[in-house]
This record gives sequence, structure tokens and C-alpha cells, in this order.
Amino acid sequence: MNRTRVHWIIGDSLPEHVALLEAVPGVGNVGKLVVDALVRKHPSTLVARLIHPDMPPHSTLDGDGLLVPPSMLVHRVMLPDGRNVVTVGGDLQPMTAGGQHEVADAILGLAAAASTPQLLVLAGLAADVEDKAVHVICADAEVRGNLEANDIPVSRDQPEAGMIGVAGLLVALSPIHDVPTVALVAETVGASADVRAADRLAKWMEQALGLPLEIDLDTTEETARKLLASIEVSGSIEEHLGMPGEADDFYV
Repeated sequence: MNRTRVHWIIGDSLPEHVALLEAVPGVGNVGKLVVDALVRKHPSTLVARLIHPDMPPHSTLDGDGLLVPPSMLVHRVMLPDGRNVVTVGGDLQPMTAGGQHEVADAILGLAAAASTPQLLVLAGLAADVEDKAVHVICADAEVRGNLEANDIPVSRDQPEAGMIGVAGLLVALSPIHDVPTVALVAETVGASADVRAADRLAKWMEQALGLPLEIDLDTTEETARKLLASIEVSGSIEEHLGMPGEADDFYV
């Protein structure tokens, strides 16, 4: 039995959407920055919380000063063209392999029930400072064929060590649920908040997938400030971003 509990705040199923974007903290927090910036920049509504007993037992105050349980957050976000995406994000995931498997399975179940047209798992891959590729990874030969038919190259050798946690399981388990799923993995030097890599990933999604995310670098930097404050990174955000005029390949 799956121990994941969906606490619906609005409705009892995912709202209509053109894509579901998932990201949790990871290397460079690349995907998390994109998802959090989307929620911050565009009209968004919290529709559900995903709660699991294997998440860290740390309840926190929300924006209204109410204590909420550890959870992953499901938002509806309206893009500038009027279409909606659904985001699944937050600051944590279950601490056990079993819990991560159950949460991934629950997300895929919700996506299947809502006929999600595409599930995009956003993540970062540790690389050298000069590396700026975005790797497209999938677990379904048909999905890969559709991507390549649209001139989107799909990686067959990266990430070489595979993917761990909810992110990797979402992709690997997606054929079981018949949910078209891809991982979009941006190379990053792996610092706490790689704003440059997040901006590059968002622009790649706009160009390759036709999703008008329109999250400018200023929005991403503000999101990074809050992220760095939440994890108590020492020093100012400017120290992490570099001074104006630095080379384009400076990473956070």
C-alpha cells in the first residue's frame, strides 16, 4: 500500500495543464530554481500537498503563520499565453528509498489520471565550469522516438552514473503508468544555487518545447536569494553570482 497522502487544497485532481514540471533540491538546485521562479513570477495557486511519513519530521510555518507538515507542494501556474502548467516541488523528499519510490509512484498516478501530456523532471548534473549542455533522458523508446522526430537529441550515455531519488524514479517508472516523461538535466558546477544553469535550462525549454516560461534572470536571482537564506549559506548572493562584467561561464 502506498503511504503517500495527497492533501487537496483545491479540488480533488490535478487541474488541466499542458505540462507537469517536477524538481526537488539537488545538484546546483537547478530544477528547483526554475520551478520556484515560475511559482513566484506568474499567477500561481497551491492546489495540493504530498505528505509521506518518511519525510524529515520538521513542520514549518507557512506564509500565513500556520504550521504545516513536511510535504512536496503542487501548484497550478498560469503561463503568459494563458495555458497552465502544474509544478511539483518543495524543499525535501522522503529520506528512504521506499518513501521515494512511493512518492514517485503517487505523482505518476496523479499524472496518469489527469492525462498529463508531458512530465518534465528538472535536475542538475555536476560538470566542469565550461560545460553548458542540457541532457534529455527518457525511459521509453516511443517517447525518445517522438523527441528525436522533432529534432530534440536524446542522451544515451548521460548521466553516466544514473539518477537517484524521486527524480530518477519518476522517469524510470513512467512507462508503467503510460505517462510521457523526460528528464531535462542541465550541467552545473554544483554550487548551492546555480542561477546561470537554471536560466539556461528555462531558455532551452522555451526554445525546444515551446513553453513560454518567461522567468528572467532577475526573478531567478531573487529566488536564489531566498533559497540561500533558507539553507543558511554564508556570504552574500553577489559573492555567489560574481561581480558585473564577469565571464558568461561564471556559475553559482
